[in-house]
Amino acid sequence: MNKLRHASLAGTAITVMVLTAACGGSGSSAKDDYGKAPAGSTSKIGEGYGAGSAGSYGSGGSSQTQAKNAPAKEMTVREAPGIGSVVADSAGMTLYRFDKDTAQPPASTCDGDCAKAWPPVPAGDATAASGIGAAVGEVQRSDGTKQLTLAGWPVYRYAKDTAPGDTKGQGVGGTWSAFAPDGKKAGGGKQDESQGGKPDAQAPAGVSVTDNPALGKIVVDGKGRTLYRFNKDSAWPMKFACTGTCLDTWKPAEPVEKSAVRGVPDKLISTVTRPDGTKQLAVDCWPVYWFTGDKKPGDTAGQGKQGLWFAVNDQGKKVTSAPQG
Repeated sequence: MNKLRHASLAGTAITVMVLTAACGGSGSSAKDDYGKAPAGSTSKIGEGYGAGSAGSYGSGGSSQTQAKNAPAKEMTVREAPGIGSVVADSAGMTLYRFDKDTAQPPASTCDGDCAKAWPPVPAGDATAASGIGAAVGEVQRSDGTKQLTLAGWPVYRYAKDTAPGDTKGQGVGGTWSAFAPDGKKAGGGKQDESQGGKPDAQAPAGVSVTDNPALGKIVVDGKGRTLYRFNKDSAWPMKFACTGTCLDTWKPAEPVEKSAVRGVPDKLISTVTRPDGTKQLAVDCWPVYWFTGDKKPGDTAGQGKQGLWFAVNDQGKKVTSAPQG
């Protein structure tokens, strides 16, 4: 009897593990001294940098330290999944700002251990490529060194970003954000620049349902973009078939908090981990995407593409036909 009971319990545990893994379940993000990284904080900027490019943090030793404290040189604009346009240094490393600093006047409050986790970017040898509208400047730190500023905000890298394109610092502690090209917070965060940057609460991206004249009730993201699922993906077991150049056209949807979901049962909303470590929204365990061919909220140009891409209804099922009137 005990053997049967133990076998039954083991079978139950295995089933739970399989179900969790099938929907991309993973452990919660680890804490550090400067806050907890939110879901999606391991996202990575679009491909094409090359892991071995100069300035990568992954080589260790003194070269790693030197890279983290190197000048920014020519800063460029990159696209980060789930975040949007962000500013990166010449090596492709994401640049960050801190809510507890101020821009008017510029002042850095990140010293000591904080500066080890968030290395200040030195001033000098920094230029802004086309697309960056924020003014480049500098501020004197408490140790007398000069730190780079964008739109008055002191500029940092994040020690846990180990390769070009990493954006692991986004949202850490609710106070750290990648730079948007205008010097504000990337990812839609709002702040009152006139008051030195005291942040308003960041509104989550959100998921909701809209009535489409042709397709009926369909799921959209916080910007009103139709969300699609891909027949070549799989939910059971989890499989991602949209990789590489596919992601140039079909963008993984940003994960959201359950509190930001409207019109869809909470149990259908989850976050899954892609093969490159980035996080993606899933509906009924299916990864969902938005289509670059949809130019405005409500567009459904991606519906039925190649017979593989379909909008998702309010019950998490793919929409393959118009509603019956």
